[in-house]
Amino acid sequence: MADPTPPAADPPMPNPGEVKEILAKMAEFAQLLPQQTGGPAASIDFLRDVPITVTAQLGHVVMPISDILKLGPGAVVELEEMTHQPITLTVRGVPFATGEVVVVDDRFAVRIKTLLPPKGGGPLGAK
Repeated sequence: MADPTPPAADPPMPNPGEVKEILAKMAEFAQLLPQQTGGPAASIDFLRDVPITVTAQLGHVVMPISDILKLGPGAVVELEEMTHQPITLTVRGVPFATGEVVVVDDRFAVRIKTLLPPKGGGPLGAK
């Protein structure tokens, strides 16, 4: 025997410009309790093996797009920094050290000269 009730229809689409009433309420969260840790160093030990990308910024130059479009193989782009100026090491765009370019086994490397403070101020130390 067939069911006499017709299938449920989709809810009507709101007319353009019509404001639909939305019921919103505050979220309720359980209270978090402080947990004992093994000290400041122990709290980040689990991060020690997480790989991050360190970038060495050799220099920069500002060029009009018209000049960039003329670049091709063999073109030389002169940077604003002098060869004796320190380069900046960054993690996710945040500077953390400055140093000098050196060569180790036919690869570029950076000898760190200064560690930068986490939040402003002077250098933390020199190597």
